[in-house]
Amino acid sequence: MSGQTAQYDDGGTPLAGYATLAAAFSAGVTAFAAFVRRRGIRPPSEVPPWDVALMGAATYKASRLLTKDEITSFVRAPFARRSGEGEGPEVMDEPRGHGVHRAVGDLVTCPFCTSVWAAGVLVCGYTVVPRATRLVCAGLGAVTMADWLQYAWTWTQQAAEE
Repeated sequence: MSGQTAQYDDGGTPLAGYATLAAAFSAGVTAFAAFVRRRGIRPPSEVPPWDVALMGAATYKASRLLTKDEITSFVRAPFARRSGEGEGPEVMDEPRGHGVHRAVGDLVTCPFCTSVWAAGVLVCGYTVVPRATRLVCAGLGAVTMADWLQYAWTWTQQAAEE
């Protein structure tokens, strides 16, 4: 098997880079679990549905903010290039590079991919500082709601003009 085949599938997907990112995520979860255990922190025995919904809205907004908002372009710039404009304050970026560099580019330009990492951070926060995490989630949830209302207003205006 050639080095090219080991690192990429036939479509150019950076499999070794993805494996590196998955290992980093797993190492982070493992380190967090060790930290929690060492500190004697007891994770919640259950998470109320309201908190799941709140974390879901916050995860959605955090992932969109990191991967699509123009204001966070500086985070993506080392790994992506601008390919177009999106709706509202969003932009379209394409990953660039090879190997791990490309894999990070895929991660920071994909809201679905980034949402797993954002949810991981929020779940860790919820375990250690649930009240503060709920507050952060409430803020991101409010921004999510405001975004939807902005789009609803724009669609209403456009429909009235037709």
